[in-house]
Amino acid sequence: MDLPIYLDYQATTPVDPRVLEAMLPYFTERFGNAASRSHAFGWAGEEAVDRARKQVASLIGASPKEIVFTSGSTEAINLALKGVGEMYASKGKHIVTSQVEHKAVLDTCKHLEKQGFEVTYLEPSPTGRVSVETVAAALREDTCIVALIWANNEIGTLNPIREIGELCHERNALLFTDATQAVGKVPVDVERDGVDLLCLSAHKLYGPKGIGCLYVRRRNPRVRLVAQMDGGGHERGMRSGTLNVPGIVGIGEACALCERELDADSEHARALRDRFEGRIFAELDHVHLNGDREHRLPNCSNVSFAYVEGESLIMGVNDVAVSSGSACTSASLEPSHVLRACGVGDDLAHSSIRFGFGRFTTEEEVDHATQEVIAAVRRLRELSPLYEMVQEGVDPGAIDWSGSH
Repeated sequence: MDLPIYLDYQATTPVDPRVLEAMLPYFTERFGNAASRSHAFGWAGEEAVDRARKQVASLIGASPKEIVFTSGSTEAINLALKGVGEMYASKGKHIVTSQVEHKAVLDTCKHLEKQGFEVTYLEPSPTGRVSVETVAAALREDTCIVALIWANNEIGTLNPIREIGELCHERNALLFTDATQAVGKVPVDVERDGVDLLCLSAHKLYGPKGIGCLYVRRRNPRVRLVAQMDGGGHERGMRSGTLNVPGIVGIGEACALCERELDADSEHARALRDRFEGRIFAELDHVHLNGDREHRLPNCSNVSFAYVEGESLIMGVNDVAVSSGSACTSASLEPSHVLRACGVGDDLAHSSIRFGFGRFTTEEEVDHATQEVIAAVRRLRELSPLYEMVQEGVDPGAIDWSGSH
């Protein structure tokens, strides 16, 4: 067993060797620009892009013509929300989203607010779910788009996207979903689920970094976007720029593998997650699971260890690579906005760790990591006066720490 052990699969995944093998020729002998129509080098690039478009579309139940390649989910989110906002501004400038979205969605919505849009930020349940009823109450005649995450990147909670999709179509609003964590982990079918726009990123499903895509529905209804990047009119005018052929081959192969191996991958990750949680909850007290036990990703476990500071715990398990939340906000000292929105207090939010399991994680690694975490929590709690008080039956929350009477 090699150390350190990687348990941060929500942040990124290793490239599957089969994906790398498919990509390599397009760095060397098949290096042509896919937009070069006058020679065999360009034709080979275009053929590879067309094949990858079919592979991505097949995984999510779309048509290849509905796939727009981007540099990743963040760009796709910007294109979806800003593109729809500009195109449908005459219908209305109201957007519905939630408090537990990825920062890429929240920050894009903040930008649109400065452009005169009104955004409703829905409050989730304590487990991080946004209900159909909550969405229904927020929809208005001037709602142009609903933007809701499919699977939360910090706690793994799954939203009822299919039911929300039906509601949005009934109420004549477009549905965009950030499916970055969901695709390849749970079944996704844009037709069945009533999704109008969807983003995904290759590096979350064993493909390379720097490549992703936006699904844009072509019929019932046909979704139109205002391009956010002008240039040579690539990707049917929606995203100009020379196509990253090796990356596109990589996302295509990664999606093809996920389509074939989704059930096996999911069962493997779920078994490891349950093995990990079983020991953690059996051997440690004052441990809290964040998220929804029933509706969640199979590969994600977000746990708060009361009376332990999360960053101290991360430093205390040198052999295990984990995080305290989103990789995009890991430099922030603020407690997770997702946990705060779910009503988790700052103390518990600061003690939360996200564990991610994946295709290449082994039982041996999980057992070693579990042992490390348990030992580190016990070690840190020995240094905690608050934990000592709790062990003696004293409630720290009932004490007036200010010294006033």
